[in-house]
Amino acid sequence: MSSTSTPSYEVLVIGAGFGGIGTGVALRRAGIENFLIIDKWHTVGGTWNANTYPGVAVDVPAPIYNFSFQQRSTWSRFFAPGTEIQRYAEEVVDRQQLRGKLRLGCGASAARFDEAADLWRVQTTDGDEITARFVVSAVGALEQPKPPAIPGIDAYAGTLMHTARWDHSYDYRGKRVAVIGTGATALQVIPKLAELAGQLTVFQRTAIWVAPKPDFPMGALSNRVLDFAPAQRAVRLLGNVAVNAFLGLGLALSDYPRVTSGVLGTGEALLKAYLFTQVRDRGLRRALTPAYRLGCKRPSISNSYFKTYTRPHVDLVTTPIERFTAGGIVTDDGALREFDMVVTATGFRVMDRGATPPYPVYGCGGIELGEFWDTNKYQAYEGVSVPAFPNMFHIFGPYGYAPGSVIPLIEATAAHSARAIGQARRRGATRVQIRQEPHDAYFARMYARNKNTYLFQQGCAASRTYYINYQGDGPAFRATTQLGMYWSNRHFPLDHYRYTTTRPLVSDTPPAPARALTTDH
Repeated sequence: MSSTSTPSYEVLVIGAGFGGIGTGVALRRAGIENFLIIDKWHTVGGTWNANTYPGVAVDVPAPIYNFSFQQRSTWSRFFAPGTEIQRYAEEVVDRQQLRGKLRLGCGASAARFDEAADLWRVQTTDGDEITARFVVSAVGALEQPKPPAIPGIDAYAGTLMHTARWDHSYDYRGKRVAVIGTGATALQVIPKLAELAGQLTVFQRTAIWVAPKPDFPMGALSNRVLDFAPAQRAVRLLGNVAVNAFLGLGLALSDYPRVTSGVLGTGEALLKAYLFTQVRDRGLRRALTPAYRLGCKRPSISNSYFKTYTRPHVDLVTTPIERFTAGGIVTDDGALREFDMVVTATGFRVMDRGATPPYPVYGCGGIELGEFWDTNKYQAYEGVSVPAFPNMFHIFGPYGYAPGSVIPLIEATAAHSARAIGQARRRGATRVQIRQEPHDAYFARMYARNKNTYLFQQGCAASRTYYINYQGDGPAFRATTQLGMYWSNRHFPLDHYRYTTTRPLVSDTPPAPARALTTDH
């Protein structure tokens, strides 16, 4: 490729979920207008397009699941349904005037960094190529289904669907329905399926810690309070602190194992007491009690999950599944149960081989990002940048997310990306690349902190948590508070990046094979 190539866009954002939307706003705030946002879905919303199963709802309070720059004051419920969250994404796109920056129904199929021209060449699912000086990957983590590896599943002749690919045309009323999995998604869908199914059977490998859900309709008075800007900001601040504490306090306190153990022990006692109020049958209660520490998996909330198992047409099966047949499922004890429909609520491929990134990405020297992470462990400076992949930034990268609402993560990493790109512009640089030393220092610090958390000290691997990936590491989170995540992404030393400029050789004769002269700023 010629080094005189001029990219079509200054920035290409891949993904039009909340991550891509937040990035678009951050770029605008940095004075960057020449950008495009692409997404394989035909509407914005990302994970809220993928997940439309019955009962889907946000698992943090709706008043805090919104951007700081456009807080929504009208919600139907304190924990809003998924359709309402997707509508909010549309509202943000319209108010922030991003509609003209979208190319929907077009995803990325491959990306390659052109070292001679300092730009990215992205192949799309439409078959064309988009060139951009910078690329921001905003593909969410909770979108790519992780199907169960069960023998014979392809031979099953009934209706089979993953919760992230729900077929709304199928009528399961009065049918024999099975659910495989008891994670956060199953916790939402199981009570809804029980309302209409003739028989519901849930296959559980590991029980889940469940807390009561403080949900209620948001009436006129509640929404009117949120119309008052100071009250709305206060609710958002306090809500984020509370959710961060509920989901991530134990991880953030990795340096204080005795304190962490005490906090978790108290929480476990309270949640066991809650389970007792919902299920009085001792055997059933024992089956629904996790054998791992609280926090190993993302804690969940529900007011109906436990009670669902007390209904006469709902069965909980804890015997492992051996295989599928054409008509149903056989467990290890030889029992065959036949079903009209099987729902796999088996989660997503998070920091998984071949899934993160979800398409091949080739950096300097032809290094492929997925292969690099597979060989060298998942790593990225502040969860955003990887040294061999200049001009590329990640919104949901390894060791970037401090557990809590995902919105603060998006605003933090989008601000980081826009800040680095803006600095490159001010310096007239065509390449911005994280230096190896600060990258390695961050990775070593986060890796050590994560390994020091209870996830790796108290047997969480048995919980099958997505916090621990196939490499035995925890790249899906960073063991800090969200405040630490917020601050470090906005105040990282600018000289942690290297800014260089590629200047093409000018000649009246046809050029020799392109070479680049680089000037370090």
